[in-house]
Parts: sequence; structure tokens; C-alpha cells
Amino acid sequence: MSNNNYREVWQYAMDQIHEEYKKEGSQQETEFKLWFNMQYVEDTDNTIIVSVPSEFMWLTMVKKGNVNKVIEKIQEITGQKDIVIDHTVSNSKVASQETEEKQPVPVVKQPEKKDEEKNREPVEKEYKKHPQLREDFTFDTFVSGDNNNFAYNAAIAVSKEPGKKFNPILLYGGVGLGKTHLMQAIGNYIYKEHDDRFKICYTSAEAFTNEFTSSLASKTTEKFKSKYRHLDVLLLDDIHFLQNKPALQEELFYTFNELRDHSSQMVFTCDRPITELKGFADRIQSRISNGLCVDLQPPNYETRRAILLKKLQILDKKIPDDVIDYIAKNVETNVRDLESALTKMIGYAELIQKPLTIEIAQQQLRDIFSNPAAGTITIETIQKVVAEEYQISVADIKNKKRDQKFVIPRQIALYIAREITEYSFTELGNEFGGRDHSTAMHSYEKICSEMKIDSTLNARVQLLIKEIKDYKK
Repeated sequence: MSNNNYREVWQYAMDQIHEEYKKEGSQQETEFKLWFNMQYVEDTDNTIIVSVPSEFMWLTMVKKGNVNKVIEKIQEITGQKDIVIDHTVSNSKVASQETEEKQPVPVVKQPEKKDEEKNREPVEKEYKKHPQLREDFTFDTFVSGDNNNFAYNAAIAVSKEPGKKFNPILLYGGVGLGKTHLMQAIGNYIYKEHDDRFKICYTSAEAFTNEFTSSLASKTTEKFKSKYRHLDVLLLDDIHFLQNKPALQEELFYTFNELRDHSSQMVFTCDRPITELKGFADRIQSRISNGLCVDLQPPNYETRRAILLKKLQILDKKIPDDVIDYIAKNVETNVRDLESALTKMIGYAELIQKPLTIEIAQQQLRDIFSNPAAGTITIETIQKVVAEEYQISVADIKNKKRDQKFVIPRQIALYIAREITEYSFTELGNEFGGRDHSTAMHSYEKICSEMKIDSTLNARVQLLIKEIKDYKK
């Protein structure tokens, strides 16, 4: 038997926990919104039934101890020690804690349906593809792990309540980590739920630039402005492309304000934190920073293996487990390189029409694993080569010593790392002895300036870069 004996207790307990998180700051309040994502449905005896967005989210909330926190709070309020919480997964809108009691509905007798109408199967709504979005970039095809859980769940929250939660949201990180996939997953989800009622536009910053430039040449700027300032959802990819383009930034600024005033959802991606962009207007950085900025890190081994298995499932292909493990252990950079290695193995197997072996994988993937262009240059390699050149140790490069014989190699290594890898200044600071991003940025800019006036230093750095790219472990 279903009843609502615990509805008010549930709401009071959640309000109290929410207040505790709010007192700890905005970051903790965001944590609450993400990881206490449970909606009261009903209760039976001593069991409270809640609705959650997905089984994964429920298991994560249980693992984090958040479900127990709610149980303990309810036990504290009621004095009952046998309260339990169970869940149901729902993708549809579920009555929230604030939903009023249902009112009785008058019964209207309907005309009896004919037999053929009774037996007719319900017609499922046909899903139309959004013209700018990839059909395969959905939440179902995105593999989440420790490196991107926060970004994944934030994206889901944005999709469910566009313009209300985390607006704007910035997804940042290196190449091939899934920023565009998550951004388009948001667009696909909203489009599937709302169809043509929502105006959704996905574009890259480069395409945005070209379109704006063309509108200036053809004197159709009003049409351009009308297109972007009357959207319900703007998905703008790779905004770092707008660095040192003041006219574009000004247009983005006014577009941003217009969309914000109409509670339109904005999603941006970038290859680094917004505050690290050079030649980027402070007022835009400030507005984006006031939203939710989430980074995506390279996947760990378990996540890499899960990505490979998911890709094989989508492609309906099979390769031996030891080959999957070999790829997952050796490709540590990003999802794009991971899928490239997998695609090569599948293609090779189909071409020779023989079972794959670990020996074949080692032979065929040797060029991918050793090719710097595939993103296999590591910070460790850079530090080692620079340390050898200056006859110091890698530990000297990472430590806090301020002697010039250590400072200069450290700054050069950091400069090179910034130039030939996808690491942000924040990540580089961590790799070079736990320094903050402003220190890393200062080192980079100092070497940049000195190379312009010191041809000897410039030549030395270029030789080091060549040596690093040719380096073999």
C-alpha cells in the first residue's frame, strides 16, 4: 500500500542537508545538486521510494555515502531506526518533493473503442535528427569514469533543465577527451525531448568567425545577430579560437548577454581553463567563470578498457581480450588515440582475415605508440631531455630551488611542454612540483620573451624540441 507519511520528513531532511552544504561554499552546493539527485515518489511502511536519473547515479550516490546521510538525517528527525531508502530509475518527469497532492479527476465515460483500435500497437514517436549534431554523440555512447564523472553528470543535469542549472557551462581539457561528445550529447538530449520547440545551434568558434566575417562583407550582420541572439540553446565549440579577435569577442559578449537575459542555455568548450586564454576580454572570461567550469582529464586504465569495449559493442565487432588490454595499457593520452588504435586493429583483422594475436598488435601498433604526433610525448620525457642537456636531475627541475642553474632549465622545460603537448597551465604546474597555474604561465611567457631577443636561446630550444620528438625510451 502506497502512502505519503514521510513526504514532509523527506523534504525537511533534504533542506537541512542542503543548508549544511551551502554553508561550505558554492563548490559544495554544486556537489549537493549533483550527488543528492533524488526525488521523493512515495513510501510504504518503513521504506521511502525515490526516483533517480540513472542506475549509475544511484550506485555512485550509495558509494559516496550520500544515501546513508539522508537516512541518518531522517532517523535523527523521526527517532525511527528502521528507515530504508529504495529507488526507481526514471527518464521521464517524476513528481518532485514540492508536487502537490493529486486532485480527484471527474470520470467521463468514453465511447467504447472498436476491436481493431483496442489491439492496435501504440505508435512510438519518430525521432528526428538535428542537422548540426552527430547522432552517435549521446550520453549512452559516452563512457564515464573517474576522469570525467563530474563533467558527465553536470552535462546530464544541464540537459534535463536547460537554462536553469549551470548556465553557462564550460567543458575544458586536452584534445580527444570527449568535450565535443558531451556538448553534442546535451544538444541531442534537449532536441529529442523538445523537438522544434527549442532552437538549438551547434557551431565551432572557427565557423562562428567565418560566418561573422561573411556577414560583414555581405552587410547582413543583422541577420547574423538575429540567428544567434534568439536561440534556446547555444553550443559553441573551441572558444580558444577566438583569442586575439576583439571584434568576434565583442559580438560574443552581446550575444551572451542577450541569451542570458532570456534564460537560454549556453555550453562552451575550450582546451584550457577560461582564465588562461590570452588576448581574451576580461568581461567574457568573468561571465563564463560565473557559470560552471569543469575539466576532463585523460582516462585511467579501467576507463580506457571500458571505452574500447563500448566501441566494439557499438560496431558489433570482437577482438581478443589480450589485444584490448594491450591497447588500453599503452594508449594513455586520450579517447581519440585509443579509438584510432582500435580501428586499425579491426581493419587489419578484416583485411588479412586471420585472428588477431598480441604479437600482431605489437607489430601493427608500434608506429602509433612511438609516433609523437599521436600524442605520446610525456612531461617526463621533456623533463628528462632538458635535465640531461643542462646536466641536472629531473628532481632538480621539479623542486623549489631558486638557483639560476635550476630555474632556467625548469622554465625551458615548462615552455616546451606547453608548446608541444595539450597540457593546461594548471596541469603543468602540478607536473612541475605542484606550482600554481600563474607561476607556470609566468615561466612560459618569460621564455617566450627571451627567445625573441636571444637567437642563441631560441636555437637551443628548437634543438631540444627536435630531440624530444625523436626521443626513444
